[in-house]
Amino acid sequence: MTYDLAIIGGGPAGVAAGVYASRKRLKTLFITESFGGQSIVSEGIENWIGTTVISGADLAKNLEAHLRAYAGDIVEIRTGRLVASVEKKGDMFLLTDSKGESYEAKTVLVTAGSTRRRLEVPGADQFEHKGVTYCASCDGPLFADMDVAVIGGGNAAFETAAQLLAYTKSVTLLTRGPEFRADPVTVKKVLENPKMHAILNAEPTAVKGDGFLSALTYRDKEGNEEKELAVQGVFVEIGLLPSTGFLGNLVEKNKIGQIVVDPRTQRASVEGIWAAGDCTDGLYHQNNIAAGDAVKALEDIYLFLHA
Repeated sequence: MTYDLAIIGGGPAGVAAGVYASRKRLKTLFITESFGGQSIVSEGIENWIGTTVISGADLAKNLEAHLRAYAGDIVEIRTGRLVASVEKKGDMFLLTDSKGESYEAKTVLVTAGSTRRRLEVPGADQFEHKGVTYCASCDGPLFADMDVAVIGGGNAAFETAAQLLAYTKSVTLLTRGPEFRADPVTVKKVLENPKMHAILNAEPTAVKGDGFLSALTYRDKEGNEEKELAVQGVFVEIGLLPSTGFLGNLVEKNKIGQIVVDPRTQRASVEGIWAAGDCTDGLYHQNNIAAGDAVKALEDIYLFLHA
């Protein structure tokens, strides 16, 4: 079977495109490992428009339910698998998934999202799952009544800190820059907690311990001196890397692997491929923006197919 469209990824962008593809009667392959995207680990999302607050897990359920309600015989949903490669074959695209199955599509929309950037300092790999973690929702309760650190300065870092404050003894947030990148309202709310501390201009240099993590060392960039923080846990929130490796050199990417797109249409450098969400070089990456950009792409895909 040849599909009109293949959508790769099950976050807000992919689901938004899937719903619109169904409404426009485009025969679509929707392929994803799971639903929800990066937000699935969030305890409370407060800026998903139309919902005052929703957990990442509930958002993922709602996204899946919405798509399945409209999929019918138009959108074929394949879950539990990743796309391993995409090749251009004449006017078509050949997709191969992680289970070895292949599919042919006239157009492709990449909404594959991103993965967490890893902490690259001595001891980080050694103490992963022994104090170093990348998921507060998954591992946070294990650090009840302990002193922990969060590395990062954006919204994700402050959201992680807010979660941890509910059960840890103290939370110290360290960011490399001279100011926080998170929304001011979020920064103010989190820093008001008496158990919360923040250190600017702090560059992590190592994590240490004996069996389990017991300390984080960092360089104070202002005084250029090495300091040590006694903590039993380090939660890493230092950004994301786009999940675009499966495309190889098929489309133009920037230096960190984000797909370069036309912001008016979300078109990539190869005719027939569009992209939306965290995997693109868009200036801002948020759930609402990802969904909107995917809808924009879908509208353009429909016109492309019916030209």
